[in-house]
Amino acid sequence: MACCDHRLSLGVTESVCPDCLATVPAERYAEGDVVYLGKRCPEHGAFAVPIWRGLDSYLRWGLAPRAFSPPAIAATPVARGCPHDCGLCRDHRQQSCCVLLEVTSRCDLACPVCYASARRDGADASLGEIDAWLDTLAEAGGRVHIQLSGGEPTTRDDLPEIVARIRARGFDFVQLNTNGVRIARQADYLARLADAGLDCVFLQFDGVSDDVYRRLRGAKLMRLKARAIEACGGAGIGVVLTPTLVPGVNVDQIGAIVDFAVAHLPATRAVHFQPVSYFGRGLGQPDAGSRVTLPEVMEALIAHSGGTIRLADFHPGSAENPYCSFSGRFVVEADGRMRAASEPRPSCCGVPVEPQRAACCGSAAPSADVARERRYVAGQWTRVDRAAAPAAGLDAFDAFLAGRDRTLGLSGMAFQDAWTLDLDRLRQCHIHVVAPDRRVIPFCAYNLTSRAGRPLYRAPAGVVEAVA
Repeated sequence: MACCDHRLSLGVTESVCPDCLATVPAERYAEGDVVYLGKRCPEHGAFAVPIWRGLDSYLRWGLAPRAFSPPAIAATPVARGCPHDCGLCRDHRQQSCCVLLEVTSRCDLACPVCYASARRDGADASLGEIDAWLDTLAEAGGRVHIQLSGGEPTTRDDLPEIVARIRARGFDFVQLNTNGVRIARQADYLARLADAGLDCVFLQFDGVSDDVYRRLRGAKLMRLKARAIEACGGAGIGVVLTPTLVPGVNVDQIGAIVDFAVAHLPATRAVHFQPVSYFGRGLGQPDAGSRVTLPEVMEALIAHSGGTIRLADFHPGSAENPYCSFSGRFVVEADGRMRAASEPRPSCCGVPVEPQRAACCGSAAPSADVARERRYVAGQWTRVDRAAAPAAGLDAFDAFLAGRDRTLGLSGMAFQDAWTLDLDRLRQCHIHVVAPDRRVIPFCAYNLTSRAGRPLYRAPAGVVEAVA
């Protein structure tokens, strides 16, 4: 793909055609301060989409180290090439960090925006199928973070049993991806999840006003969101607020969401922003104005801080492709101002580790970058049980807790759709989904849909396929 005089070429890659999902050549290039991904399908024509607004930060992010660590087991052969042979294949460049188990395709809402196109009349995976998925992960090395997802996982009455089964298999960090409706309404259900070993709630949290939820989720939910956070705080479960950012709907609430998280420390451990991606049940045909990019989110956070947060306080991910994410840890002062937290001190395996999570990697050790990512997430996103304080050094432990209780993570992740998919990024993905047939598939590939809604991997809405 030739570079025009007014373009700055930033490298070639491959992508897919949004219409037929065929693999096509692509180019990253800058026009002014905006970075685009451009591609051409022989049958359906040319496409170009903004992927990063801010050339300086794009060039800086590109300097981040890229440590590849292929999965120990190549489960699928390469026949058609990426992204059509996921499972994972030998061309994938990164081990799993967080793996989603979609335990149901049912949901108690009917959100206008839903990457899974979940419905109220979906189906549940059986306990036997879930056990088989865990077998697959254990055979590949285990020790990954498990996120229970769907659909809405809390539509299952037996979800606490599922958490307990995961814990019994030796997986030591379990998250719940939820809209929060049931855990807000049923304290006994949340208590059962906590007793079973749930570490963290990934709470869908799109804004601080009901007008946002009406547009994105089809219901007035703000009061339930606040009640869910309060309930999790009482149960000792950390909460990560997870806003889906949609231009014209809630981007102007980025600062208000951060203020809400600060007001609900230490129950809220982090805010994890996710610019909307156009797959599943989305918002229609995207154009340039339908996109919000990661540097725009960082700039909004910097502006909201009044100068106490700088771009240098955010960093690319340590395991995934640098253009997939940003993150930073911040201490909230008594006056509400935020400053960058010092990095965790080196510990296990010579990589930064939160003190309470300094555990060795185990016999099936992941790469140093993946191990660091797993421990960083577990350390930041969970709450510390004061009852587990060491017998000696209580004053030091209390001081550590006091500081940690005033620490908030701010991060963002740009999931890829059929317009933005960059196969260099996809091959380095470390967030995976176990498909019903036990293939382990990168999240963005699993959810990829064509312009007409045809999925590449995901089963039709309402269907959970049997394990082969």
